[in-house]
Amino acid sequence: MVDVPVNCFFQGCYNPEFEKEIEKCKKICFEYNKLNPFDRETQTEILKGLLGSMGENVIITPPFWCDYGYHIKVGNDFYSNHNLIITDGAEVKFGDNVFIAPNCCFTTAEHAIDPEMRKNGIEIAKPITVGNNVWIGAGSVVLAGVSIGDNSVIGAGSVVTRDIPENSVAVGVPCRVMRKITKEDKNTYPLHESIKDKY
Repeated sequence: MVDVPVNCFFQGCYNPEFEKEIEKCKKICFEYNKLNPFDRETQTEILKGLLGSMGENVIITPPFWCDYGYHIKVGNDFYSNHNLIITDGAEVKFGDNVFIAPNCCFTTAEHAIDPEMRKNGIEIAKPITVGNNVWIGAGSVVLAGVSIGDNSVIGAGSVVTRDIPENSVAVGVPCRVMRKITKEDKNTYPLHESIKDKY
């Protein structure tokens, strides 16, 4: 286990110590992804050994890839669909009752903007926090340093570059809050309404 410096520059690439840990993690992910997708018992055993912490009733549908595994903390009743990617140089923490649609990426890693530093493998890692009762739509990307508040919904295809407050519907590239979740959402769903017409 390695401790990656958080919120400061460090030698991320071309670092044998980190590369060894990542290789170990990728091998575990490879074995996980070869399982029958309904072999929940073996999946749970592998995830308990891979993740930093894990609650009850956690389902991560293969394929799933991460860098270290032990920087990921998952709450109870967590579900992710196919192709979840987590680059967990820094901590990635999910609350309870989180739903993640297919093809989503959570990346704590950012390479240096300066080209010489970047060429030399310098990067930075910033933690990601996802609250309770959050739904992340298909194909979304959550970037380093972001927090998503309780009960919020991130629309499909969004790129989340900044914090999203609780009880919000947020969509877009970059992702921005469109509206608050209200009691009306218990009775209606915008099946055929365009965002432009409604907002």
